[in-house]
Amino acid sequence: MTAYHFCFDLSHYGWWPQDFRSDPFWTLQRTAIVSLFLLCAGLGQAVAWQRSVGRARFARRWAQVAGCALLVTAGSWFMFPRSFIYFGVLHGMAVMLLVARATAGWRNAWLVLAGALALALPPLAAALLDGPLAPLAEAFNARGLNWLGFITRKPFTEDYVPVFPWLGVMWWGLALGKWLLARPLQPLARGVGRAGAPLVLLGRYSLSWYMLHQPVLIGGLLLWGALTR
Repeated sequence: MTAYHFCFDLSHYGWWPQDFRSDPFWTLQRTAIVSLFLLCAGLGQAVAWQRSVGRARFARRWAQVAGCALLVTAGSWFMFPRSFIYFGVLHGMAVMLLVARATAGWRNAWLVLAGALALALPPLAAALLDGPLAPLAEAFNARGLNWLGFITRKPFTEDYVPVFPWLGVMWWGLALGKWLLARPLQPLARGVGRAGAPLVLLGRYSLSWYMLHQPVLIGGLLLWGALTR
């Protein structure tokens, strides 16, 4: 993610122009990064469910995610007033975490099935909105409803992670986590050794890293540009 955003920043400031909106080299990377985000969030909810994490602790963490989502909106509006982020990965995660919390007790088979349904709903909705439900298309494409993901036209925004289909990835992460935690050796409980310690630190403070890495990268690039003029 950090490398991806660094390349995006280089392109944004004209040092390495790239087409991040349509070039598959970049769009597929973005899909993989967001998928990993939400899969790991689902895994985390499986651990929380196994450890019976209480509502108060969940609410505190959820408030951090939601608050950071609002900060992303404010910061992106400052940089990209025409394409600011109003429902990006943190906004989507805030909604999906509530759903994951409410469904954590479901059987894994139901979680897998629900995940598959979540992935299938957007193309089905698009087909209906292009056909018999065409009069409703503009309503679902508008900002008030496009966060659901039932669209026929992708909105112009720097980051867009609607509830559907992405809730399906979080549900699959939840199912995978519950399955792994039920194994006798519990792979998720193993240590990672000294070599993996830096990754553990980043994982423990993943939200802080997410919020800080872009301001640091952008500030560094602007400083470099000023010094090399």
